[in-house]
Amino acid sequence: MTTIKMLIKRHVVLTYYIVVFTISWGGLLILAGPGGVRGTAAQVEALFPFMLVVLFAGPSIAGPLLTMLVDGRAGLRDLWARLLRWQVGMRWYAVALLFAPFLVTAVLLVLSLFSPAYLPGILGSSNKLSLLLFGIAWGLLGGGFLEELGWTGFAVPKLRVHYSAVTTALIVGILWGVWHILIAFWSSGGLAGGGSLAIFVAGFLAFYLGALPAYRLLMVWVYDRTLSLPVTMLMHATLSASTLILQPTATGVPYLTWNLVLAVALWVVVATVAVVHRGQSVRRPQYQPMRMASNR
Repeated sequence: MTTIKMLIKRHVVLTYYIVVFTISWGGLLILAGPGGVRGTAAQVEALFPFMLVVLFAGPSIAGPLLTMLVDGRAGLRDLWARLLRWQVGMRWYAVALLFAPFLVTAVLLVLSLFSPAYLPGILGSSNKLSLLLFGIAWGLLGGGFLEELGWTGFAVPKLRVHYSAVTTALIVGILWGVWHILIAFWSSGGLAGGGSLAIFVAGFLAFYLGALPAYRLLMVWVYDRTLSLPVTMLMHATLSASTLILQPTATGVPYLTWNLVLAVALWVVVATVAVVHRGQSVRRPQYQPMRMASNR
């Protein structure tokens, strides 16, 4: 047991991701069963909520579990302290709450000038209130709280001990995108509509491996300056909610175009932030007393 614990501590981030993918992808494959990794429309409709449960279980279980195994009670106290760190500048809440909805809306409105296929999805929904409430709940509980218990609650601070904010964000962001790919491909049988599977796959790869790493760079930048899990969770939640509520119903080339343009727009924002705040990023220790944190 001591040898296993030493190996875990020596390769703590690798261990974390092995646990995450084992729980999430293992659960998805078990639920998919004999149907394989691409479900039919009927299977997607019936199993999608259960797929989400096992998907979110990965980071939400692995984060606190590895914290307890590696850092014991001190680590759990630190995690709890960061979960309760609400008192940060209002500008950070403004960024967390408004940035993603504004950017997603702006991208869609610009694209809609060329084709009505890019109009925000909620405008054509027959049940706008249900879509709005489901999107908010999805963002806050699944994307925001459960995922960030692992991504920012554990992986980001561990990586920031050894790596820059950019390297940390790229590692977490790319693996965050890869983590989504299995469920995205499985559900493509029910979500791709009548469009080409190749174009649909290219579209979700553009989002998961293009847009998400860029957004994670912004999330790490905000977390570095607040050490607040609630702010980071809200930032994640608003992206999840915005893309669910506002994404167009278009398939085929318009679907691919929308995801590519969103990814490019996010990287433009990242480049702009990097230029404006060049030289201001600081390396933070793995566990820092809350009283020493800066709310710049």
